[in-house]
Amino acid sequence: MDALTLLKSRNSAARLCAPGPDDNALAEIFACASRAPDHGRLRPWRFLIVRGDALSALGELFADAAQQRDANASEANLQRCRQQPLRAPLILVVIACINEHPTIPPIEQQLSAGCAAHGALLAAEALGYAGIWRTGANASDQVVRCGLNLESYEEISGFLYLGTQDGKSKPLPELAQTDFMKEWR
Repeated sequence: MDALTLLKSRNSAARLCAPGPDDNALAEIFACASRAPDHGRLRPWRFLIVRGDALSALGELFADAAQQRDANASEANLQRCRQQPLRAPLILVVIACINEHPTIPPIEQQLSAGCAAHGALLAAEALGYAGIWRTGANASDQVVRCGLNLESYEEISGFLYLGTQDGKSKPLPELAQTDFMKEWR
């Protein structure tokens, strides 16, 4: 698939199954992610790979965080939290590493991490996998941050769920360019 077709056809896949990217595919995915725009070459992002038994451990962390957010959370809700990471064979946690810098503001570093995440999603798709970028309450939860050993200057940009698409892609509407762009002046 050529680059323009990939860029125009990428679609989030909510239903994923095995196999997920293996180590060789992950090396390609990270090589592509590393080409994100990066003013000052700060590399203001990193990834955590979650797979195998670590998916269940992440589910327990999500349940613990939900319990901390709501002491009255039902067991059904906690079980749903435990199951969330099991929706894919592999999750990449995208972490923005915000550096103190005199000319490169935090927003630019956060956007660079977002571009690295997008590059990872595009690379996964180019390799024949599918994925979806998820955030939700867990992305900003202090219990999750601590459980993942994040530093004070780090924040979760998202969780990239990766695997093989289970079922058909949802149709994406065509967007009229005039809905989101216009000439200046």
